[in-house]
Amino acid sequence: MPKRGKKYRAALEKVDPAKQYAPDEGVRLVKETATANFDETVELHIRTGVDPRHADQVVRGSAVLPAGTGRTQRVVAFATGDKAREAEAAGADIVGADDLVQRIQGGWTDFDVAVATPDMMGMVGRLGRVLGPRGLMPNPRSGTVTPDIGRAIREIKGGRVEFRVDRTGVVHVPIGKVSFTEENVLQNLGALVDAVVRAKPSGAKGQYIRTINIGATMGPGVSLDLQPTLALASAET
Repeated sequence: MPKRGKKYRAALEKVDPAKQYAPDEGVRLVKETATANFDETVELHIRTGVDPRHADQVVRGSAVLPAGTGRTQRVVAFATGDKAREAEAAGADIVGADDLVQRIQGGWTDFDVAVATPDMMGMVGRLGRVLGPRGLMPNPRSGTVTPDIGRAIREIKGGRVEFRVDRTGVVHVPIGKVSFTEENVLQNLGALVDAVVRAKPSGAKGQYIRTINIGATMGPGVSLDLQPTLALASAET
């Protein structure tokens, strides 16, 4: 393992690796152990019991974080006519159709989220090889292919995040910044965990949510007590 710096080692000493912390205590500890000279992201890691190699066990969805993400999302929208004007009014950074497809085919991917109206997907499908590996391809399951494109853009700009289980069965999602208040991080934590619970796939077997951990970008991970954290999620509904 790479040698850790003095600040990280000092932060690590504050975390008991054998303990599962109550959500409020865990959030407080994450903020306390974030020592970088920038506003670190608070990251949530949920280990599930699914096997994502099976199509009916893929966990995927989105959630609107009540306190926002702490960062500005650059959104592009594939739409024409009235829907294009709706997207512009909702705050999309770039709106286009074939011209936008050609721009992205030329190598431009300087955005965070792409949304599209359903009628545009025949055209947008040509971008699968470019956007797919980057996790930027619009998808109905994540709410980025929708006739209500204005609402989708407003939600994204207001704090919506997407999640998808990785090949090891873990969901990794940012839920705010260490500069957020503890209450705001807890609100976002509850909303995200609730969304993952609701996204339980039909093929999931056994225990669905196995562990929940949070941590700052440069800080140590903190294990959360499962039942109180799930209860926090239920309180957000």
